[in-house]
Amino acid sequence: MTQHLNLMKLCVGCGSPGELEQWQRRFGEGPAEHVTRMWPTREAELLAGGSIFWVFKGVMLARQRLLRLDERTGTDGIRRCALILDRRVVRTSAMPRRPFQGWRYLRQADSPQDVSEERAAEPVLPPHLLRELAEMGLR
Repeated sequence: MTQHLNLMKLCVGCGSPGELEQWQRRFGEGPAEHVTRMWPTREAELLAGGSIFWVFKGVMLARQRLLRLDERTGTDGIRRCALILDRRVVRTSAMPRRPFQGWRYLRQADSPQDVSEERAAEPVLPPHLLRELAEMGLR
């Protein structure tokens, strides 16, 4: 059995998981999509149950399950990868992350755990406080 692999990506333009959900709703029903320049070489591991983990203002707070990878060609003729995602945004425990370019692979063992439905419904603290609490091991 193949162990799955995840991706992590900065969620530029959204300050929280709730904002990401609102932004994705603007594009209608069905799976969400995020287009990226690079095609993951470890596609089979990603599609064996992997997710994309979103980093908001330096803190990983949510994930979406990867459904498939589709090819897109830009107006410039360059081949790109569309990450097709489950519409559901799952809240995770806070995990600080330094800035990085593009996306990165994230091993299952290094991925934050999902939080309970009850905890996900709690008011969201500002990212800088979540980062500080996570660094102290309190959240």
